[in-house]
Amino acid sequence: MRIIPAIDIIDGKCVRLSKGDYNTKKIYNENPLEVAKEFEAHGIKSLHLVDLDGAKSSHIVNYKVLEQIAKNTNLKIDFGGGLKSNKDLEIAFECGAQQITGGSIAVKNRDLFLSWIEKYGSEKIILGADAKNEKVAISGWLEESKEELVPFIDNYLKDGLQYVICTDISKDGMLEGPSFDLYEKILAETSGNDKAIKLIASGGISTFDELPRLAEMGCEGTIIGKAIYENKISMKQLEGFILNYK
Repeated sequence: MRIIPAIDIIDGKCVRLSKGDYNTKKIYNENPLEVAKEFEAHGIKSLHLVDLDGAKSSHIVNYKVLEQIAKNTNLKIDFGGGLKSNKDLEIAFECGAQQITGGSIAVKNRDLFLSWIEKYGSEKIILGADAKNEKVAISGWLEESKEELVPFIDNYLKDGLQYVICTDISKDGMLEGPSFDLYEKILAETSGNDKAIKLIASGGISTFDELPRLAEMGCEGTIIGKAIYENKISMKQLEGFILNYK
């Protein structure tokens, strides 16, 4: 299982929110590149970079931060937040993203999202399936759609998608533990497709012990944010996990 630290960006700075609420913003570092380099120094290979300004304004905003991290590290970056058009994707990939995450767009414009999978390949496009009460949430989590989470994911898997990041919004940034039951349900109810889902757990990670459990369940990766920034999980522990779970 891959360990994927998250860097969320507002005004070019590394921040974290609780439950996606912009009013809970806490700045952890003014220099996201510095943070990314520290992750890499501890054996981290992947990074989840979120443009929160982009999510709010419905187009890519913090692409310069992406470019800076991509040029100065070897991290495999997946980039999300406000990617709504072909142009947004072009900018993200040109600036060094190796994968992009689409959330709201996958609900609101299925044809466009499917065209991205077709154009760039299923290795490059991640479905951001963010959930509230097992319904898909959109628009930076400000809106709840009528889409049921598991059928929504399953339909995209049938269309060739592989990677899914699932965040339970009620858990995000709360350091109360991830939604094990929800991930088990997704893995169990989507396993009938030709290609097994590559499920990336996100939201609520609070202790190191949760990581082996997610790995054993079959998650392909886990995104960790506040638990790192609040020193609930040390970089040393993550280094050890990476060595043991290769």
